[in-house]
Amino acid sequence: MSKVIVTDHPLIQHKLTLMRDKNTGSKDFRQLLTEITMLMGYEITRNLPLEDAEIQTPVVNATCKVLQGKKLGIVPILRAGLGMVDGLVNLIPAAKIGHVGLYRDPETLQPVEYYCKLPQDIHEREMLIVDPMLATGGSAVAAIDVLKKKGATNIKLVNLVAAPEGIEEVKKYHPDVDIYVASIDEKLNDHGYIVPGLGDAGDRLFGTK
Repeated sequence: MSKVIVTDHPLIQHKLTLMRDKNTGSKDFRQLLTEITMLMGYEITRNLPLEDAEIQTPVVNATCKVLQGKKLGIVPILRAGLGMVDGLVNLIPAAKIGHVGLYRDPETLQPVEYYCKLPQDIHEREMLIVDPMLATGGSAVAAIDVLKKKGATNIKLVNLVAAPEGIEEVKKYHPDVDIYVASIDEKLNDHGYIVPGLGDAGDRLFGTK
C-alpha cells in the first residue's frame, strides 16, 4: 500500500505559508517553490543506496561513501510541475528529465494526454513525478499510467499540497506508488480547488490568468 510522507520541516512550512499568501507575486512564488522542492528532496532521496569508495584525502587514504549508481528521473506534469524541476536538479544534477502534458476534457472531466517525452531507460530508473497540486488525483493517476505503460517500475509522486481526495485516488489505482507532500490540506471545494490551498499553481508561477 502507498505510503504518504509529509515533509513538515519548519522551513518548508514557513515557505509554504508565504506561497499560500495571495499577495505573493510570481517571482517569489517560483523561488519559494524551488526552495521547498529542494528541501523535500532530502526526504525523497533518504533511502538511496550507498557503496564504499577508496579516495585520497589531503591527509590519508580513506574509505568513504558514494551513491551506488542509482539512476533517477524527474517527470513534471505540465505545466505547473516545471516549477519543481530546478529544486530537484540542484540536488541531483545527473537526473534525466521527461515531460508529460495532460489537460482535463471539459465534457468528461477526464485527463487527456497531449504530450509525452521520457528517457528511454525509465525501466532502470527511480522516477519522480512532480506537480505542485494533488487535487482530484486524476492527472497524477494518468501520469503514473503513462510511465508504467512506458516501462517504469519504480515511481514516486511528489506534490506540494494535497487534498485527501487526491491521495485516496492515487492509492486506489496505484497502491505501489509512495506520495511525498509538504501539506495535506482540508478538502476540495465544489470547483475542485484545494482548501485552503494556494490557488492555481500554474497561473501563479507564470503570471497568467
